[in-house]
Amino acid sequence: MKYCKSIQLKDGRECVLRAAVEADAQAVCDNFELTHGETEYLLGYPDENSFTVSQEAQFLREREQAQNEAELCAVVDGRIVGTAGIGAVGAKDKVKHRAEFGISVERDYWGQGIGRALTLACIKCARAAGYAQVELDVVGENERAVALYKSVGFVEYGRNPKGFRTRAGVWQELVLMRLELSTR
Repeated sequence: MKYCKSIQLKDGRECVLRAAVEADAQAVCDNFELTHGETEYLLGYPDENSFTVSQEAQFLREREQAQNEAELCAVVDGRIVGTAGIGAVGAKDKVKHRAEFGISVERDYWGQGIGRALTLACIKCARAAGYAQVELDVVGENERAVALYKSVGFVEYGRNPKGFRTRAGVWQELVLMRLELSTR
């Protein structure tokens, strides 16, 4: 799915939000490794990236051509500093109205407005794709993320008290959230 928008960060720098393309594969993999090593709030660890650079390139090519899925990146000073995407929950009639949302932003860029901008961009893409609902899971103790999602209209619909288990053996509660895009 195509997308491109320029925003100004809180520190005054320009950030380009755009669809990630095949040529971004190495940078997206590098960003995954960095962001997934900076926090315990993401789904996996850096060594759990199951994509090679060529597989990432194929994934990005497919997302760029898709009508109902998107992988976006945030570019500051020519560097990818965050990614976010929407993907179909499934193709079956009973779930094809639902999209899943995921996001990660480098720690050095937290608090600059990138997370909000990527979230809003993904919501716009989900609407354009015709989804009726966007869903996400967020670690409950990640209060900033929970507050961001609530501020753009997501509502909590459940909790999984043992949703994540860190390598240190700590349980993390997941907050299940959804955003209704339409009532159809």
